[in-house]
Amino acid sequence: MKSQFNKTMNIVDVLFLAIGAMLGWGWVVLSGEWVSTAGFIGSIIAFVIGGILVIVIGLTYAELASAIPETGGGFVFVKKAFAPGVAFISGWSVLFGYVSVITFEAVALPTVIDYVIPFQHQGLLWNVAGWDVYLTWVLIGSLGSIILTSLNYFGVKPAAVLQTVFTIFIVAVGLLLVGGAGFNGDFSQLKPFENGAGGTLSVLMMIPFLFVGFDVIPQIAEEVKAPAKKIGSILVVSIIASVIFYLLIVFGVATGLTPKELSTSSLATADAMVNLFGSGGFGVLLVLGGVAGIITSWNAFIIGGSRILYAMAKNGMISEWFAYIHPKYKTPTHGILFLGVLAFVAPLLGRPALQWIVNAGGIGVVLGYLLVAISFVKLRKSQPDLVRPYRIKNGIAIGVTAIVLSIGFILIYMPGMPSSLSWPSEWLIVLAWYVIAAVLYFTQKRKNSVITYQAEKTN
Repeated sequence: MKSQFNKTMNIVDVLFLAIGAMLGWGWVVLSGEWVSTAGFIGSIIAFVIGGILVIVIGLTYAELASAIPETGGGFVFVKKAFAPGVAFISGWSVLFGYVSVITFEAVALPTVIDYVIPFQHQGLLWNVAGWDVYLTWVLIGSLGSIILTSLNYFGVKPAAVLQTVFTIFIVAVGLLLVGGAGFNGDFSQLKPFENGAGGTLSVLMMIPFLFVGFDVIPQIAEEVKAPAKKIGSILVVSIIASVIFYLLIVFGVATGLTPKELSTSSLATADAMVNLFGSGGFGVLLVLGGVAGIITSWNAFIIGGSRILYAMAKNGMISEWFAYIHPKYKTPTHGILFLGVLAFVAPLLGRPALQWIVNAGGIGVVLGYLLVAISFVKLRKSQPDLVRPYRIKNGIAIGVTAIVLSIGFILIYMPGMPSSLSWPSEWLIVLAWYVIAAVLYFTQKRKNSVITYQAEKTN
């Protein structure tokens, strides 16, 4: 069947789409927490372990993306291996992660603007978990959602060009920080560990959130004008490049701030940049790199999330409304608008509530990865003749490793672990998300049954 999408994205577009998705705002706002929670070596270990997980998972995605280059990515892979219900859980889980990032970035934008342009916010609305929500603060995030939604509405190519330019800027700023650390950093501050294994696990828990983004590539496979084999290669390269970037940022922050400065800094990466170069202007420059990260990850997950919604609707699992493709711009505009609305209202919840959503969304991402890994192994056995342009070596071993690591990551979120999701806030968000899934799925299934019955009765 002919694709409804235009093939407008080249390999460079795809590479920067994935890297930009993974290098969001987290490297600016969370780096101090990594180093103070786990220490330099503890943070490095967390990122190496997390990076191995993501690379192993990425290899399974790469092979399947080359074999099944259809819009929807992991959802489509799981649907090919299992029943529709399992595919629905997979798609809905990854969407959970995407929505958590989109809403996080809508809150990160006014936060970073406050750093660059200190502003006394006006119009107190309410207080959420001890944090005052102001109208002017909300409007900054909501305006950002309007701009990003509009950009994606009018075609994927303009969004891809913006992604490339901003991602190059992020990498350049990050490398400047590392260069400053190499020449001016205090290496005596590289304290190996903090808080033992618990500290390392706490950082490890954040990894799925930080690296969610490589799986955007399979979501837009139908829109890429390149051989299927190259799609798989670019996916793996994007993950490796992002792992290296995060490791370098940990080094830069650890050498740029003393333990006392780490404990009091609200934007550790920016403050480390100021210390290393001796000028506040460099801190602003780094924060602007963070702004670019907000835009690139936000942009990527609107692209990826809208394609998941399209694929699920196209397969009759959610409302057909989400399957609409704009006749001129060839984008799933209804899905884009839906995600835009979520981002528009997200700042109303304030900063604390959005942190709950981010933590809860991480478990959805890992569950989605687990189901893709299981599907990978199943398809290797049930469909050995499936054409796989990017076929990885020792496939079954890689797939089993991906399954084991994914289960291990899911356990990190469970009660009793040092980094478990908090009750009731985060667990209630998880419960609510999957209750909504059950309602949508069974409502749509009943509707499809009625349509099928009426069609058979007519015939």
